Amino acid sequence: MLLINCPYCNETLPEAEFTYAGQAHIVRPADPSSQTDEQWEEFLFIRANVKGLHFERWRHQHGCGRFFNAVRDTVSDRFLTTYRAGEPRPDLASLPGVPAGSPVRSEVSK
Repeated sequence: MLLINCPYCNETLPEAEFTYAGQAHIVRPADPSSQTDEQWEEFLFIRANVKGLHFERWRHQHGCGRFFNAVRDTVSDRFLTTYRAGEPRPDLASLPGVPAGSPVRSEVSK
């Protein structure tokens, strides 16, 4: 069972309390009408499928209902940290359990 910390409620609860909401930090096009069908396809459907550290968006479905971001290691399935939506990405070098020089393979599209 995964335990996830909600940064709003400040409670660590079982994964069943939460809903995965996709890759974090995806930026919507500034002028949607200027996008081609291929660009829309990439924006809507193409996401990083990384082996390693990944920035994700989650929702505390059965609690406060708010969206937040998390850094999760997809190899160990361990959450390194969670942080409120709208906050910048955390400095991974400062997080416990992250080896020095560990690459982040979850790049933002666009």
